[in-house]
Amino acid sequence: MLREKRLVTTVEKRILENLLERNIIGEKHTSEDNAQKCLPKHLRGEAKKALKKLIREGYVIPKITSYGLEVSLNPRRLSEICRLINEP
Repeated sequence: MLREKRLVTTVEKRILENLLERNIIGEKHTSEDNAQKCLPKHLRGEAKKALKKLIREGYVIPKITSYGLEVSLNPRRLSEICRLINEP
């Protein structure tokens, strides 16, 4: 089954790039704040919304801990994530 082609915003693309560059995939997690540090401070509100959208769509896996939300890339969707990042 083919998935619909999805348009990613620049903020979503940058978050995905940041997690991929830092190799935050599968069982390796980072805090949601660290996932957004790649963006300027005035875009952090938009970044939080983008991260929630990526979690909802299954590109990012959430892990709830006692000290906050941790995130990582979904290893099963890694090829799709790479395709999204490389789109113009």
